[in-house]
Amino acid sequence: MNKLLTSCLLVAGFVFYGCEKKTPKAGDASSSSSGNPITAPVDYLAVQAKAKKMADKTLSSAGLSQAIGMFQAEKGRLPKDLNELVPDYLPKIPPPPAGMKYDYNASAGTIKVVPL
Repeated sequence: MNKLLTSCLLVAGFVFYGCEKKTPKAGDASSSSSGNPITAPVDYLAVQAKAKKMADKTLSSAGLSQAIGMFQAEKGRLPKDLNELVPDYLPKIPPPPAGMKYDYNASAGTIKVVPL
């Protein structure tokens, strides 16, 4: 009987925990929506624009990161600047997304896309 009561309380605890109201976090796509059906198209476009900007940043830095890795594997060191990657590893340095610039850390070999 005691095991049955304990099991029921445990199941009830899981049910109540699962039904807890979730609040959206700052970076969630759902947090930028007003919930108003009239503004839904504008909310959708804003989320799409934000997603495109993030994708552009990721794609820009991913190719450079791969070239940096290939340079390091072949030369045994990190490039001093991004121009060392041209023309052996990249035909040219791809332009960063609009309003952004590359921030290359030569000592760590990391590249970030940051606002101007």
